Amino acid sequence: MELDLDLARKVLDAQPFSRLLEARITAFADGVATLEIDIRDELRQQNGLVHGGVLAYAADNTLTFAAGTVAGANLVTAGFSIDYLKPALGETLRARAEVVRAGRTRVVCRCDISTVDGDGVETLCAVAQGSIAVASGG
Repeated sequence: MELDLDLARKVLDAQPFSRLLEARITAFADGVATLEIDIRDELRQQNGLVHGGVLAYAADNTLTFAAGTVAGANLVTAGFSIDYLKPALGETLRARAEVVRAGRTRVVCRCDISTVDGDGVETLCAVAQGSIAVASGG
């Protein structure tokens, strides 16, 4: 089965938590994946900023989808780190991940998480790096 944008969207839609967040994949090919989430009040913390857990979700999923473009669908996140750089404010949250190195059992990826305002201006809010494990046995 060939992995492409349509299949990636079906995989994302099969994740109940991703449906809850109304996440969508906008790019999936050649070592790169992009995931977007419209920012709404339910995703904010008490000070009006997008909750850090939403940014971490975006990093986690986008890192794994980027790995999937080169290593197939049988993957799990082994671990990732995230650094929050600026408060997340705007209309859309955009996570873009790319493969740094693909090995036989692990794929290392990095991810930039930005917000996009109504004029299309992106502001980098967080960066993440992760290790994605190629699951054995199916």
